[in-house]
Amino acid sequence: MPYTPSGFFCDRLIRERERRDGEGSLNKPQRFNGQDYKTLRQECLQRKSLFEDESFPATVESLGFKELGHKSNKVKNIVWKRPKEICENPQFIVGGASRTDICQGDLGDCWLLAAIACLTLNEKLLYRVVPHEQSYTEDYAGIFHFQFWRYGDWVDVVIDDRIPTFNNQLVFTKSAERNEFWSALLEKAYAKLHGSYEALKGGNTTEAMEDFTGGVTEFYEMKEAPKELYKIMKKALERGSLMGCSIDSLVPARFETRTVTGLVKGHAYSVTAVEECRPSQHKDTKVRLVRLRNPWGQVEWNGPWSDNSKEWATLSKTEKEKLQHQSAEDGEFWMSFEDFKKNYTKIEICNLTPNALEDDKIHKWTVSVNEGRWVRGCSAGGCRNYPDTFWTNPQYRLRLMEEDDDPEDNDVGCTFVVALMQKNRRKERKLGANLYTIGFAIYEVPKEMHGNKQHMQKDFFLLTSSKARCKSYINLREVTQRFRLSPGEYVIVPSTYEPHQEGEFILRVFSEKRNTSEEIENRIEADHPVPAPASAGEESEEDQQFRTIFQEIAGDEMEISANELKNVLNRVITKHKDLNTEGFSLESCRSMIALMDMDGTGRLNLREFRHLWNKIKQWQGIFKHYNADQSGSINSYEMRNAVNDAGFRLNNQLYHIITMRYANENMNIDFDSFISCLVRLEAMFRAFQAFDQDGDGSIRLSVLEWLQLTMYA
Repeated sequence: MPYTPSGFFCDRLIRERERRDGEGSLNKPQRFNGQDYKTLRQECLQRKSLFEDESFPATVESLGFKELGHKSNKVKNIVWKRPKEICENPQFIVGGASRTDICQGDLGDCWLLAAIACLTLNEKLLYRVVPHEQSYTEDYAGIFHFQFWRYGDWVDVVIDDRIPTFNNQLVFTKSAERNEFWSALLEKAYAKLHGSYEALKGGNTTEAMEDFTGGVTEFYEMKEAPKELYKIMKKALERGSLMGCSIDSLVPARFETRTVTGLVKGHAYSVTAVEECRPSQHKDTKVRLVRLRNPWGQVEWNGPWSDNSKEWATLSKTEKEKLQHQSAEDGEFWMSFEDFKKNYTKIEICNLTPNALEDDKIHKWTVSVNEGRWVRGCSAGGCRNYPDTFWTNPQYRLRLMEEDDDPEDNDVGCTFVVALMQKNRRKERKLGANLYTIGFAIYEVPKEMHGNKQHMQKDFFLLTSSKARCKSYINLREVTQRFRLSPGEYVIVPSTYEPHQEGEFILRVFSEKRNTSEEIENRIEADHPVPAPASAGEESEEDQQFRTIFQEIAGDEMEISANELKNVLNRVITKHKDLNTEGFSLESCRSMIALMDMDGTGRLNLREFRHLWNKIKQWQGIFKHYNADQSGSINSYEMRNAVNDAGFRLNNQLYHIITMRYANENMNIDFDSFISCLVRLEAMFRAFQAFDQDGDGSIRLSVLEWLQLTMYA
């Protein structure tokens, strides 16, 4: 029975239930903002009115927050119009969706448009993202919808068709055909998914490729590219992978600047074809070519094999037709593979997952997906440079079960790709959020610990070197890398570079053979939920003093209230100068009485009080151990070990709750809060055991029982 004091945990439970019900799959995508396309469309048709989307209105807020915000001059003359107000005979798609339908406007989202151009090469994939039953003629209601993969789930995004214009021209993405609008509407839906158009400024082509497919992207730096890169690219296009490339700009001020060869630095291009041809005078020699597209819809390569270059004269008409060669300033051009390698610095290939294409027989991945969260003071431990906190990061157990069928160079092992993606940073830009620098390390689990699902402790990482890790920590949405390791069990530790950085992430593991990955969560249990009888040994001087104080305060009734308990405890505890405490609060003492009150009187007798005092002395010793600097508090990371020493085994979600509930703004926990936490844990474990008669680890409570239990604890 999860304890969920904050909206995050409630939302997480709801999402998990939705998944169990099939929500988020391709066949049953989640409804973004709860909007159902068919229902809304039908309502508009019945009312004979055009849809207006209140969740993404035709206002400045939907445009942006800074450069496109209220104070920007850029937005003053922007008018939102429907296609029927812009031109005659608007169409959703004219003559089939193609890469020439995508021309960049006044928004730095070439990364997105390069991915859309790649998407048009695979019709089945395209119409999964852009449902093609939509029209400006049949039952038009001003409403459209698009589907994207978002952090493990497919979502259906509904929009109206009001688009930003200036002088009756589209401000952002447009088609070469003035009356075609699918690409502009797709961009709007993607902007809605991320909160505004401005949120789309600047990015990496891989981000959009993955959001269109749910696939995983691998990067190749040209200077480190494998010898078989041409073969890799050709195979990738054959199996439907999306591919983009770019030329790094070392000087930020020169981003998106045109070189003498017509190529643009700091700009994203789509790779749309990879082919070989035979020039007529050298029929025994094959020339390897690559076709690329500039999302601007213009500005092309002017070197060998460009549109009007002399090289084309060496090809037969048949060869030209095979390559679909045409001389047009449309942003698309051919170049030799050698020139491609010389001029471009990076290539990205987005490999499709099994659910991206049902008929993808060539390349099927086994995919494990895990959701996680870094929480300040609890599970945001930073990288290996911070050994005191690194071990507190979320941990995932990976089991590699089968070796590859065709090992390279007789290197036996299991090939797999790890992909760590941070969530929601683009959407939270308007709040000042930037991408974290993220990465991961992989550790081999000793054979004697196989099957043990306990969270690896600090000593393990101090004494064990990583078996593999990502090349570097980097501030991208996703860090991916391919590995080959022997079959066995491993632990993957994803983290931000610096500790104390909060954020959500998903960790995916892809392999061609079977693997499983799951978060390591300690089994939730307590060593001593039932109170132990007080020892019958000799009383210490402190015990005798305590009995005297108790009798003095309790009087003839020999029972004390919460207020009297506060006086007893604080008279003794203030003598411990090393605890640096102001004493226990009345609320803490009420919780203590609830823990030890066996007869339901709301007061403690001497025997019950003795039980409590023994507990406090034990917990005081644990606190002093972790309060080595005598600051009077322990930090929230030390709290994990302290709770463990007190006999409680918890998971990350519960440590997060403890941090929220008991730590101060500096992530420190004082003595009063420490004792209050352990009192609450002990009480709740004991109550649970009382209800769990069959010992199966689950109980059923009525509303009355639940409220009685939680209100008194």
